[in-house]
Amino acid sequence: MLIAGNWKMFKGPRETREFVRAFAKPDGVDAVVCPPYVSLAAALEGPVPVYAQNVHWDAEGAFTGEVSARMLLELGVAGAIVGHSERRQHFGETDETVARRTAAALDAGLAVIACVGELEAEREEGRTEDVLRRQVSMLDRHERLVIAYEPVWAIGTGKTATPEQAQEAHALIKSLVDVPVLYGGSVKPENAQELLSQPDVDGALVGGASLDPESFATLCRIGASLS
Repeated sequence: MLIAGNWKMFKGPRETREFVRAFAKPDGVDAVVCPPYVSLAAALEGPVPVYAQNVHWDAEGAFTGEVSARMLLELGVAGAIVGHSERRQHFGETDETVARRTAAALDAGLAVIACVGELEAEREEGRTEDVLRRQVSMLDRHERLVIAYEPVWAIGTGKTATPEQAQEAHALIKSLVDVPVLYGGSVKPENAQELLSQPDVDGALVGGASLDPESFATLCRIGASLS
């Protein structure tokens, strides 16, 4: 069971140090935190593995604003999120660039949480399976690859997929590529037990509920109880 905290554009170095001092990970669960680039070094002062929120496909070059896998590894970062729905929505990320970032990061030695998921309109039109098949088809099985299923309509909206919807999507993804699959989309202590208890849900990619150390610890305890 993996519980990953995506902090998005929250917590500078000072707040990050406060978090890692306060957070106590329970036994029996894997946990990672994914802070902004400026807070990676501060997060690495704590005991929890650290992932970046994005990574470029080239080792170096004229790519202003990007960071390579080699740079992250030199810092001590263990992995990266790739293809989060907010990157797709706001920054032009595509299935092709997600695949390039994922392959480069894995080849360099990072772990990867690659995100997939449908828009609300796509679900209403009955195209969820088609979207997931298209997105997952760009990814190859790897021992350090984890996929996060994020129904886009549940990101930052307070909406959450039902446990049945999550299970159906996770089972489909696992039928396409044999890797662990996390659920992401307004996961919080109040709904985590029901979501994480589904047979094909292997953990959670958590947004807002990961910003508070006690909330994140509670999610980790729930995960540990189901491992």
